[in-house]
Amino acid sequence: MDMRHLKAFIAVFEARNITAAAQRLCVAQPTLSVTIRQLEDDLGTPLFLRQARGVTVSEQARELYPQACRMVAEAEALRLRFRQGQQRIALALGVEPDIAPAQVEACVRLASEAVAGLQLTLLEGCDGDARLADEAQRCEDELFLPLWEEAFVRVMAIGSQPDGRWVSCPQHASHQRLMGLYGDGEQVAQAASLQLALAMVAAGLGAAWLPQSLVERHPGVYWQPGSGPGLRRRIGLCLTHQALQLPALALLWERAGPGLEGIGFADARQASPLPR
Repeated sequence: MDMRHLKAFIAVFEARNITAAAQRLCVAQPTLSVTIRQLEDDLGTPLFLRQARGVTVSEQARELYPQACRMVAEAEALRLRFRQGQQRIALALGVEPDIAPAQVEACVRLASEAVAGLQLTLLEGCDGDARLADEAQRCEDELFLPLWEEAFVRVMAIGSQPDGRWVSCPQHASHQRLMGLYGDGEQVAQAASLQLALAMVAAGLGAAWLPQSLVERHPGVYWQPGSGPGLRRRIGLCLTHQALQLPALALLWERAGPGLEGIGFADARQASPLPR
């Protein structure tokens, strides 16, 4: 089993069709069929069930797919690391709303340190090769590379005290799990984003539960910590299996690695001083 076998397997798995996969790899269909058969013989298990209009995948193929993607990505990253005269490596990252500037800066710093010769483009929203987002915004078929986690804190305008008035953000993924914190208070305002909710809090409309990174440098507000596992969010990169074949993302994956959190961003856990 070599990289040629794994790339052939990935192409057929994603296309669910040997003819389409052969076109993608620029090889003849019989050659690709032989390559897949060699891999199945080597592993001692069938990976695909051939049908008239394509193939279906076995459970063994589903288990192999993420491992094959990772192995191909790591091999490509290794090749790039030792290649002489390396050219700049392009990477486009989308940044979802409500990611704090400090988190964007930390991600940019991590990417530039992990990928020598990086040519980085930042875009708004879900565009790009991958996107910096809350894990709650991850699509079902995406991988998630966690970079750090942070707490939600109760935020109020300077000079105000808790009075039961709340600013909520119903469209945000965190809304349902924060509902219990409002208690019997009155929801006096609603915002389409966490950033807009922060502006309404600073204007004195009411308090809100917001990620600490958004509020700790914002003038005109102070905040208090909460408690409980539900009052945290994880920020990282959302990307597809196929995107791992891109050199820049392969190097990022190798550097950060699944499960290695807190890279490049300090998760502050202390409450800011309350106003006198």
